[in-house]
Amino acid sequence: MATDNHAARTWPPKHDAPDARPVDARKPRKMTSNLAGRAWKALVWGLMAFFLLNVMLLIATVAVNSIATRWFGTPLPQGFTLHWYAKAWEDFQLASVLWVTVEVVGAVVLLSIALGVPAAYALARVQFRGKRFALLVFLLPLMVPPVTYGIPMATVMYKVGLAGTLPGVILANLVPALPFVILVMTPFIEQIDPNLESAARIFGANTWRYFRYVLLPLLVPGMLAAGLLVLVRTIGMFELTFFTAGPSTQTLVVALYYAVFSTGVRAPQSIDAMAMIYMAITLVWVVIALQFVSPTQLVSRVKQERQ
Repeated sequence: MATDNHAARTWPPKHDAPDARPVDARKPRKMTSNLAGRAWKALVWGLMAFFLLNVMLLIATVAVNSIATRWFGTPLPQGFTLHWYAKAWEDFQLASVLWVTVEVVGAVVLLSIALGVPAAYALARVQFRGKRFALLVFLLPLMVPPVTYGIPMATVMYKVGLAGTLPGVILANLVPALPFVILVMTPFIEQIDPNLESAARIFGANTWRYFRYVLLPLLVPGMLAAGLLVLVRTIGMFELTFFTAGPSTQTLVVALYYAVFSTGVRAPQSIDAMAMIYMAITLVWVVIALQFVSPTQLVSRVKQERQ
């Protein structure tokens, strides 16, 4: 009986050694994969940190040189002054350049919103044959480099006398701005319930009242986001403005380009001051625009339209 009880207590038999072997065999593979993943993450973060450090050092160098009295052959500037900003304002006629930039950007934003919102509404609501092809044609200026259509467009403008004029510069910048508004506004309009229009009609609202009191308040966030993005894009649009602008219709980015090539004539500090002015204006509007729209949404939207 004692033997039977001892056998009952030890049943089922234990197999510790065979179970431990597979677990120990899997540990090296798991450790190797973890080490590889950590090494890859460290490499990616290291490259990003190296890139950001170089960009920050470059911007810091330009910023310090724009307020330095003299910085050549020494680790630190010999002194600091804001004289170069006043010099850049006078030498490069920044008052007139900024006014032209405001005129071009304001006109492009207003025209692109006025023309792009109805086009986006039609593409979002109306179903017709060739709709995807039409949308692809609208978005084509966003998918190809501006140089590919900028040179032929500038050639036509020179032939008809629009090149070098303010309307010509506005028209050139409107070509990529209008598809941008359509790209941003189409998802906003698609999210609006079409039954709202039917309900408004039932309660006696005409087309204007429906647009004024129902549709427009829903479109305002999208219009604001599209307008800010077009504003930032137009400020930085160099190619099309460079091809079509004249001496009196240069925007800030084109004036900065010409300033860089006048290094032997004007002080480098004044050129750096002008670059800091352009950088500050662009950065402020980029930060404001990112509060209303995410770049990842635009990228996913472009991918959907290409499929």
